[in-house]
Amino acid sequence: MSEPASEARRGPAPANILAVTSGKGGVGKTFVSANLAAALARAGRKVLVLDADLGLANLDVVLNLFPKITLHDVFTGKATLADAILPAPGGFSVLLAGSGMVEYSRMTAEVRDQLQKVIDEVTPKFDHVLLDTGAGISDVVLYTVSLAGEVLVVATPEPTSLTDAYATIKVLATTQGRRRMGLLVNQTRKPGEGRQVRQQLQQVVDRYVNPQLDSPVRLDLVGEVPVDPAVRDAVLRRQLVLEWLPGTPASLGIVAAAAKLLQP
Repeated sequence: MSEPASEARRGPAPANILAVTSGKGGVGKTFVSANLAAALARAGRKVLVLDADLGLANLDVVLNLFPKITLHDVFTGKATLADAILPAPGGFSVLLAGSGMVEYSRMTAEVRDQLQKVIDEVTPKFDHVLLDTGAGISDVVLYTVSLAGEVLVVATPEPTSLTDAYATIKVLATTQGRRRMGLLVNQTRKPGEGRQVRQQLQQVVDRYVNPQLDSPVRLDLVGEVPVDPAVRDAVLRRQLVLEWLPGTPASLGIVAAAAKLLQP
């Protein structure tokens, strides 16, 4: 029987590793990871984004990068980790995964050990390491999240996204002992909607999850990013909205979220 994701790592995960995850796909998780990294880099931090969606990687598409070396090459010994870390638009570094790798659809002991080794090696070299995970609660996603000291759940106000975000929060609370998790609400349509979403999720957690735990789970609203036509334009251009149109509402929302993360 394989080792549970929650028990796979020995000792506490480093605090400077942030897992950016979501209950479902299509909520803008990779968009958030990349632009958040750019905002942290602007604040003078040394940042690495690791594309941890090993089988369905798309960070390279968002950043318009064409890597010759990926994590797959590092895992198979064809390249060194130093060779695989690339500079990205926005002033941060990236470690990209190969797409369509069926062998990464399950968290085998070999993949787990390789990923752990990579994390251990890069963590001391950066102020922030962002893990852009896959969506959902597969063993691959859960193990990847277990490597992080902090978690940021990305959701939209849509009912399906909220349902899946709740499922993710519940699983992380019960299998990994997470008691504080960040929440970023993307594609909000009115000011304050992020606070409403956070309150809704917290109420459900308080009712159905917290009574089963030794201490309560608390959701911290890290920020909200409004619906903004500039986002679609930036994605189609394969550019960071923070770089292309820094004064737009979405960009300002990302910058505010980064500032919240930097608070002690």
